[in-house]
Amino acid sequence: MTLDAIDEQIIRALMADGRASYGSIGAKVNLSAPAVKRRVDRLRARGVVTGFTVRVEPAEVGWGTEAYVEVFCNPRTSGADIARRIRTYPEVVEAFMVTGDADALLHVFAGSMQHFERVLTEISAEPFVARTRSVLVLSPLLRRIQSPRTEPEPGANTPV
Repeated sequence: MTLDAIDEQIIRALMADGRASYGSIGAKVNLSAPAVKRRVDRLRARGVVTGFTVRVEPAEVGWGTEAYVEVFCNPRTSGADIARRIRTYPEVVEAFMVTGDADALLHVFAGSMQHFERVLTEISAEPFVARTRSVLVLSPLLRRIQSPRTEPEPGANTPV
C-alpha cells in the first residue's frame, strides 16, 4: 500500500498518542474528524495500523533488568520452531530472526538479575538452542516508536 503524506502524518500522530481524538489529529493534518476516521479505518483494513496500545516504563512496573540475548540454534531449526517456544516466555517482549553469527535476537525484561538468570537458563535448555550470548542494558539512551519513514529520503519525489 502506498501511503500519502497525510496518511503518514496521521500514523505519526497516532504513534505519539494512540488516544488522540480524530478531531485533534484532523487539526494537525488539516482534515475533518470524519475524514481522519475514514483514513484510519482504511489504514486498519489494509493492515497498516494493526492496533492501539499503551507504552509502559518497564522499571516502574517491576521489570528493572533488561537484556538482549543472541540465540545460536542447532542446524535445521526454523523460525517457526523458535517463535513457538519463545512465545511461552512472557519475559521475551520481542524476538527477531537476524543476520550475522546468531540466528535470533531476543529482547528480554526481568524483575531482577536472578529472574533474568532463570529465564536465560530455561531458554538455553530449549532443544533447538546450541548456545546464547547476552548483553545487559545498563540504561536506555533512546526509546522511540515511530513510523519507519518520517521524512522523505534525500532526492526522493514528495507526493503533492
